[in-house]
Amino acid sequence: MAKGDDAVRKKLNKANRKKLRKDDRSSSSVTARVASIIAAKKRRQSGKRRKCQGMCFSLPTLEDPFNDRNGRKDFEKETKKVMLPHRDESEFLREKCKEIIRKNEKAKNPGLKNMKVTSLKNEQKKSLPFTSIDSAVQRSRIDSVRTKTQLSGKQEEACENSDCPSKYLIRCLNEIENSLRCDGTYSNEEDKPLFVSTWGVEFWKCYSAGKDVLETSGTSSTIEQIAWIVSSAADSISRKDEEGPSAASPFLLFLVASQEKAAKVRSVCKPLKVLGIHTVSIHPGASLDHQIQGLKSSEPEFMISTPERLLELLSLKAIDLSGISWLIVDGLESFHKHGYLDKVNSIRNYISRTTRAVVFDDCFRRACVPVVQTLLMGSVHRLSLNDSVTSQSACIIQSVNMSSLKEKLSKAVQILGQPFAQASKVLYVVGKDSQNHKLVAALKLKGHSISFVSACSEVGNSMELKGKMKPAVSMIDADQIHTSELGEYECVVIYDCTLSIESYVRILTNMARYTVNGVLHTFFTTEDAKLAGPLIKILEQCGQSVPEALRKMSVSSAIL
Repeated sequence: MAKGDDAVRKKLNKANRKKLRKDDRSSSSVTARVASIIAAKKRRQSGKRRKCQGMCFSLPTLEDPFNDRNGRKDFEKETKKVMLPHRDESEFLREKCKEIIRKNEKAKNPGLKNMKVTSLKNEQKKSLPFTSIDSAVQRSRIDSVRTKTQLSGKQEEACENSDCPSKYLIRCLNEIENSLRCDGTYSNEEDKPLFVSTWGVEFWKCYSAGKDVLETSGTSSTIEQIAWIVSSAADSISRKDEEGPSAASPFLLFLVASQEKAAKVRSVCKPLKVLGIHTVSIHPGASLDHQIQGLKSSEPEFMISTPERLLELLSLKAIDLSGISWLIVDGLESFHKHGYLDKVNSIRNYISRTTRAVVFDDCFRRACVPVVQTLLMGSVHRLSLNDSVTSQSACIIQSVNMSSLKEKLSKAVQILGQPFAQASKVLYVVGKDSQNHKLVAALKLKGHSISFVSACSEVGNSMELKGKMKPAVSMIDADQIHTSELGEYECVVIYDCTLSIESYVRILTNMARYTVNGVLHTFFTTEDAKLAGPLIKILEQCGQSVPEALRKMSVSSAIL
């Protein structure tokens, strides 16, 4: 019987599929001999062999004398090293800053940590029971002690976190340092990173305390100091952005005296653009219209400007400085040379009184003192890398009163009638003279309360007399100068100049630490002629005016 076309077609398709299957198997597989060799090699590499291969491929050993394991080794489990996750670099640097701050605090208060530990141990001992009480009560008390210690540990950790720079601030310092090192701009002899700067850590403490800063090292700002200032400002901006939208006006105003200084500050601020901090530099080197358009198109967080160009923009109402949170005045000596001190004072009138300020005072002339007093209105922290007399006594006016013994008493009492002395804490330095009781009686007659200061005493309060507040007057013996704290006194009167020149320097460099309105009055008579020469040297070093009568006394004493 003949087969149909469908049957023939099915048979052909089946043959073709079989043929194709055979070709695929032959191309992908190997012969049985090669497959056995490959399998034996794999077993040999893994240490598993057939029983028939045991004596052929292995010999008895001391560990396996009867060859029970057929040459197989006891593979120990590989102990995988647990790799700790890589900590963020900013967190590592933040811990380094915490370590620096701890070392500084331990140097100041070495016994603070031991006191904390002993107090905590004593608290645990007191809370633990000593009598035979039920075990349940004992467990409850022990649990309460543990919870207390855990809470105290968390509180200490929170305090430590608040007492060190944030991760964002250290990240800003890293960005600046990496950029400047690549450009070759920043090169430190000791090759220390920016975040371990002693000046930077001290500045951050003043900044976090909310105080104005007076920098009296005698130089203008360095790259290291600019980096810490702009990084701290960037940290404040990031925190404000978390709370809510910030104002449209710039956050920081950096006043410089020249275009070259503006370019230097701009190079330090430029790396922060990656973190969203935009900086604008305003100086006479560019056209005024171009700078006005730039200010309108961008909303910068930092603005670097010279006083003359900034006043032009303010006169045209192209910029508003009412929202400025931070004012940096860099180098009063350069402003004094260019004649910009009056312009700096006028710019301060456009800024709010609550604006915090940082002044780099490298000019120790008496003419610069009123400018500093205008710029710094709040509580001031003095920051300096220099321990010289000129830097430590910056902005303290030294007044030498040449008078006779009869005139000295009336002049000493008249000082308290000045407007400045009425609003400050006054200290009289007296010697072991029998005439001091006359001074005390004259001051009490004027309505002032008198308190004698020792090394541990505090300043007295003001008293009210006839509707007017009279400032309290403190008195101290000249022998106690080196053991007393003088930082709170803004007005010091050296009534008897019988003390040594070292005591005079001690008073000058330790008074008025929290203000820029310090005044030191010294009463000089013919009996103190031997101190005229050293006193003139100190007055000239500090840029103070020297009375002609004092110079004549110095010449006459040298001749004698």
